[in-house]
Amino acid sequence: MSLSSSPFPALPSLPFSPCRPRPPRPGLRLAAVSESRARDAPRLESDRARRTFGHSEQVKKVSGAENGGLDVLYDDGFGAVSVKDYFDAAKAIDKPDGGPPRWFCPVECGAPIKDSPLLLFLPGTDGVGMGLILHHKSLGKVFEVRCLHIPINDRTPFEGLVKFVENSVKNEHAMSPDKPIYLVGDSFGGCLALAVAARNPNIDLVLVLVNPATSFGKSQVQPLIPILGALPSNLHVTVPYLLSFIMGDPVKMAMASVEDNLPILQTFEELSNSLTSLLPLLSGLADIIPQDTLLWKLNLLKSGAAYVNSRLHAVKAEVLVLASGKDNLLPSGDEADRLWASLKNCKVRYFKDSGHTLLLEDGINLLTILKGTITYRRSRRHDNVTDYLPPSVSDFKTIHQNDRWFKVATSPVIFSTLKDGRVVRNLAGVPDKGPVLLVGNHMLIGLELRPIYEEFLREKKVIIRGMGHPVLFSKTTETSRKEISTIDTVSVYGALPVTPSNIYRLFSRGSFVLLYPGGAREALHRKGEEHKLFWPKNPEFVRMAARFGATIVPFGVVGEDDIVELVLDYDDQKNIPFIKEWIEEMNQDVAKIRAGVDDEISNQQLYFPGILPKLPGRLYYLFGKPIETQGMDILKHRKNANVLYLQIKSEIERIISYLKRKREEDPYRNILQRTLYQASWGYSAEVPTFDP
Repeated sequence: MSLSSSPFPALPSLPFSPCRPRPPRPGLRLAAVSESRARDAPRLESDRARRTFGHSEQVKKVSGAENGGLDVLYDDGFGAVSVKDYFDAAKAIDKPDGGPPRWFCPVECGAPIKDSPLLLFLPGTDGVGMGLILHHKSLGKVFEVRCLHIPINDRTPFEGLVKFVENSVKNEHAMSPDKPIYLVGDSFGGCLALAVAARNPNIDLVLVLVNPATSFGKSQVQPLIPILGALPSNLHVTVPYLLSFIMGDPVKMAMASVEDNLPILQTFEELSNSLTSLLPLLSGLADIIPQDTLLWKLNLLKSGAAYVNSRLHAVKAEVLVLASGKDNLLPSGDEADRLWASLKNCKVRYFKDSGHTLLLEDGINLLTILKGTITYRRSRRHDNVTDYLPPSVSDFKTIHQNDRWFKVATSPVIFSTLKDGRVVRNLAGVPDKGPVLLVGNHMLIGLELRPIYEEFLREKKVIIRGMGHPVLFSKTTETSRKEISTIDTVSVYGALPVTPSNIYRLFSRGSFVLLYPGGAREALHRKGEEHKLFWPKNPEFVRMAARFGATIVPFGVVGEDDIVELVLDYDDQKNIPFIKEWIEEMNQDVAKIRAGVDDEISNQQLYFPGILPKLPGRLYYLFGKPIETQGMDILKHRKNANVLYLQIKSEIERIISYLKRKREEDPYRNILQRTLYQASWGYSAEVPTFDP
């Protein structure tokens, strides 16, 4: 069934097409699964595999091509389009054809991966539907993208637009009842998305609200509505210039077309040229939004906000709010506070330096945000394994750019051990194919994590699926002004909650898994405990790795004591009454990872350590000799598993001692020596270190 309400005018030169009907899918058989069966699924899978393959499990090698997914560091096309393209496309599409609202499919989105969900873009006040143009290529990889176009002369009331979108949603839901439907609402479109969700609480909707206009009643534009109505038509051409500076930051929009990592002088030159070419285009807003249309849209905003605010209590959908701190059109930060408190299933990401037109600004990649907030899924529930999308080239560049100062300050040195025992300065000693289990020591607050993720991607094009404490991915870490965080970044890289089921499924797919047996106890250690292991007694991970014949690679990392000083640890904080109460309250609802085990590691209290930075030293990593578990007699004999477990722990302690001793021989351990070296050889040059 086609979602277009009428035949689209013939515009063969434009980069979009009317949406075609999707053929009905073959009949699907739905099976009811009881809660107990779902809970026991990993065990049942294990029993079934054991009966079929003996005591070891079969590993299914998975690549992006094999499962209809994406390869590591795929090209998502982000950054190839600028704001100028938005104005060009808006002028081309926004013609008074006398037709009603309709959907169109941007041609540049291309064909998405298998089983991709539908994404409906609901535009802002302009109604053009091109507000996602900077994101068409990247979103088109993993969504079926359709954009709503509201012609400039259309006067459909708010409820009429809601019913139009609602009909499309219901049709899609009827064809694919087990898949979510994404509604990305920009400003006014946010009101539409919320209205549809309120009227359809039983349909699985995911709302992405970008500076939603639900706060229009508090907008500073309100007093201008009577003035705009009385403004002579010959002066209307000045209004777009005024609105453009209210709605967004022209400099950030111009930066969207400036290449990254250019020298400073060249960056300023490119920005100047981009800004010079952008400003004259603003006059085109007078054609995109004529005076009578602008007045109609402003009144439509007012009625839409009132309609939605009276129905917020009925919204049951999953909601992600993207709010700008410098939105001069709407009080988006305050509105994010209100929506976060009012909606039952709401996350917020706050962009304190962005304006109203967030999706047209430099550095804002919507798909990356969806990955980091774990908002992408292809079924009713998010699956940490099958719904994971690997980082793209633009993801890697952005994260690398954001981490560049940490990397410059700590200058990580990474070694690995070859099969013959030689230590080399790269990852050549780590296997190229999984399943692989990387087991090591945690530094304070996980300072060592990002260099590991980045180096494996850069050198081996391998995703490390890091096991993290479940609380890091829970709602307890969410706030109404939460900015893009380290958790978002490592989620893009592949981190997920540590559970036996997740480890089991990752090994079965031949993945690289990163595990810290000491967990939060090591990451939140006390004073004087840096580089010390705190491991549980049971060899949990050894038997799991042996079941799949995974290769275990022990590693150690040192350098925390050269980077930060722990000044306020858990023992200090529990002696301060109000902090002690806050820690106890924070830990009340935290689930224990090892249920039924009562030891220091399982009972670790979560807290925020007080730290001070030092004049940076250096981080040192060494991946030990790989241990092949294939063929080991571990599953039948627990004693052998305990022996291997203690051997791995001992190897990591040996590596830590080795690195602490060898770093004393590094002439570039101090940042001052490294800075002098890079000043002579260039900041992209690899700084030497000790001979292993």
